[in-house]
Order: sequence, then C-alpha cells, then structure tokens
Amino acid sequence: MFKLAKAAVLVGLLSTLTACTGHVQNTKNNCSYDYLLHPAISMSKIIGVGGPAADQ
Repeated sequence: MFKLAKAAVLVGLLSTLTACTGHVQNTKNNCSYDYLLHPAISMSKIIGVGGPAADQ
C-alpha cells in the first residue's frame, strides 16, 4: 500500500511540473523566454531579460 501511495505522489508531482511550463513574449516581439513553474520566478525574469514587465 505504501508503494502505491508513493507512486501516486510521484505521478502527481511530475504531472504538475509538466503542466506549469510556458513561454512569454513581449508586445514588441523582440524578447521572449521560457519558464518552468511561473513567469515571475523564472531565471530570465529575475535577471531582467526582455525589458520592463509592462512590455511583457
């Protein structure tokens, strides 16, 4: 029973991670970046790639 619960948790985590990926492109179409969980916590956003947040 424990192995089944462990497998269910693993499948749940993997499906959550794969469903939370995406791509952001600014309105000028000159910058874009991909993110894994949320655009606000992506490395590209943190270092400022793509300009101000208002343009994205």
